[in-house]
Amino acid sequence: MALRIATFNAENLMQRFDFSGWRNQLRRDRAMQMVEVKDKQSYEALEAARVIAHTDDKMQLSALAIADCRADIICLQEVENLDALAAFEYGYLFKMIGSGYRRKYLMEGNDGRGIDVAVMTRDETADGDPIEFVAMRSHAHRTYEDFGIYNKELKALGERPDEKVFRRDCLEIDFRVGGKKLSLFVTHMKSMTANGKDTNGSNGRDYTMAIRTAEARAVRRIIEDKFGGDRAARMRWLVCGDMNDYRERIIVEGTHQTGYHFKPVGEERAGFDPLVSDGFALNLVERRDVKDRWTLYHLRGPQEQHLCQLDYIFASPSFAEANPGAVPDIVRNGQPWRTPFPPGQDVERYPRIGWDRPKASDHCPVAVTLNLV
Repeated sequence: MALRIATFNAENLMQRFDFSGWRNQLRRDRAMQMVEVKDKQSYEALEAARVIAHTDDKMQLSALAIADCRADIICLQEVENLDALAAFEYGYLFKMIGSGYRRKYLMEGNDGRGIDVAVMTRDETADGDPIEFVAMRSHAHRTYEDFGIYNKELKALGERPDEKVFRRDCLEIDFRVGGKKLSLFVTHMKSMTANGKDTNGSNGRDYTMAIRTAEARAVRRIIEDKFGGDRAARMRWLVCGDMNDYRERIIVEGTHQTGYHFKPVGEERAGFDPLVSDGFALNLVERRDVKDRWTLYHLRGPQEQHLCQLDYIFASPSFAEANPGAVPDIVRNGQPWRTPFPPGQDVERYPRIGWDRPKASDHCPVAVTLNLV
């Protein structure tokens, strides 16, 4: 019995306008920086027009990326609410695949921008096995104290013991697929940005590492508590989402004009280490070649650019062992033309993809077919 599952950071799948750029130049879109606007009313009218124009392209391209995942279940990050997800599915995804993802699940999380994690499912798999919803639980309300994971590193960042662990959520959903149990844990961990805080010379990734590590510890505790400690390794579950960290990256040197050179570099640690360091879960994308695991291109000028994996499908040991040949696909057709691809990895970009935008998302979807045995 086969199930195809995917994860995708859809990058700001929202219905609302953000007019904060009128007062804060740092939040003003670059296209609006090119226009002289004399009053707030004019700014809001122009910004609304800009967002509508860009959104239509982006939603079409995101729908193409999701369609190419061919998933029975897709885990999403950066979704505003169920209304936004329903509007996207009906207005865009339906035109790509027809009546597909009728079941949608989301609970309000902790993100200040209102971006949540969500799950969409078909009624049945491609093979005709029913996908039945069993239960859903949010962990957005849980604190460092709840899990007993508060430490000096968190204290040094100004975190309090009674603060919430998850920057968004760990959304736990149980399904039965063809009568077989499957548990999903969908999360979107703390970004690698310090949000203007004094990092004492540390880079953003190192400075925020303790928060992601705490989130990973909490996810592990949730799984262990659910299944009973050591029994977790023998159960059928997946952790999916944007972990905002990496164990390796590909340093990119050069420019579009001069050509690129790609160099894989390992990292000593990552925020999600508690999930994988002792074999608690397996990163299925590691079954791909080391230069072919990336899901995001990071660029801050020619001197700081790399490809890395931020999007993951972690499987329980028994589930991974039952699927030794399951190698995830990474859908990169929605990437902008500025993204450099290592040799042999070029794909046909979707229509209307631009140099930087339009694009589907800055992240690439990850999808894998697994047998439920």
